[in-house]
Amino acid sequence: MKRVFDIVISIVCLVIFAVPASVIALAVGMTSRGPVFHWSSRVGRGNKIFQMPKFRTMRADTPDLATHLLKDPGKWITPMGRFLRASSLDELPQLWSILKGDMSFVGPRPALHNQFDLIDLRTTTGVCELSPGLTGWAQINGRDEVSVSEKVELDREYLQRTAFWFDFKILVVTFFKVFRGADIAEGRRNPTS
Repeated sequence: MKRVFDIVISIVCLVIFAVPASVIALAVGMTSRGPVFHWSSRVGRGNKIFQMPKFRTMRADTPDLATHLLKDPGKWITPMGRFLRASSLDELPQLWSILKGDMSFVGPRPALHNQFDLIDLRTTTGVCELSPGLTGWAQINGRDEVSVSEKVELDREYLQRTAFWFDFKILVVTFFKVFRGADIAEGRRNPTS
């Protein structure tokens, strides 16, 4: 049922957001040099690596690190980047990953391929067997404000409680948090968030 939900809702969202996404793509391309999309190697279900797209919010020459590991991350953010991150609109291209089956709407946020501490903890706790999500239980319980170990504990709790109605609750809470801009550390948002 979860996969059917992901397919149907991702198609609906891709249609609804086609025009806004086109406008964002144009704005990204016009305000900074480099590709419109940033593709990063992420860890999916069973620790399989997949390529996840986002609208590019940082300069094309930014080091391939989690944002919080960069020295002075604010200097790497593009003119459109701050707005896209604050509004979470940079995440829209991940609808494609959901449609493909690399991701789900709800699950642990996909780790970067080189976030070994997060990957190891998720493997040890069995969280690695979940499909990564656009949002998740850890997302609505701290997002940028929780440590790696706290994030994995919340992911483990989600693994134990996973159910359609729990996913629905997470989606509703996510909508309101994004609308309010809650739990976003501006200029240093971790790309796994």
